[in-house]
Amino acid sequence: MVLELYQLPFSAPCRSVLMVGKILGLDIDAKPLDLMQGEHLKPEFLKINPFHCIPTLVDDGFTLWESRAIMTYLVGKFSPENDLYPKDIQARATVDRWLYWDNGSLYASLGAYYGPIFRKGAKPDPSVAQTFIDKAKLLDAALASSKYLCGDKITLADLSIMVTITTAQGAELDLSGLTNVNRWLKQLENDFPGWWKELVTDPVEGFRGFIKSKLAQ
Repeated sequence: MVLELYQLPFSAPCRSVLMVGKILGLDIDAKPLDLMQGEHLKPEFLKINPFHCIPTLVDDGFTLWESRAIMTYLVGKFSPENDLYPKDIQARATVDRWLYWDNGSLYASLGAYYGPIFRKGAKPDPSVAQTFIDKAKLLDAALASSKYLCGDKITLADLSIMVTITTAQGAELDLSGLTNVNRWLKQLENDFPGWWKELVTDPVEGFRGFIKSKLAQ
């Protein structure tokens, strides 16, 4: 059975879902949507997801959106014993805490920075950039005593927050001083050489080029 994923190739949330698919060995049919052309607002997609957001997963008639919900669903259905989303209630709560923090704080602050550039070609706002960097410094401190975000094993939290951080790099935010974050990113790159270029390096470069093109307008 093939899973369908409606997505935008350089979208951070979409990439995190595709990463889970790669790790679990799932057959995912990635269906690109051009948001700039309004494809997510066409009637045929609104029938699938009236909230018209990506990523959107379709699994044999079951539709799910919000990347972190999709990530946990995929592990729960296809690999419930996987340490990506541990069954132990406290370990799982720790992963959830990071996922919610990413969604509501870290990625939200990144979106506040690049959103006006993305949509309107606005000039970067240094104060908004600093808000994101301050949150990234909290992440750096948390990684000072831990190989991964939740200990010695990779979890969904690492994937979700890694795509946020690498997207920030694509938006030309200077994170070079975050020693622990950069060590952690290098570790993840070494852990996943099979798809790092496809789902991190190339999309981030594509995003960087898009941001530069908007700023040049």
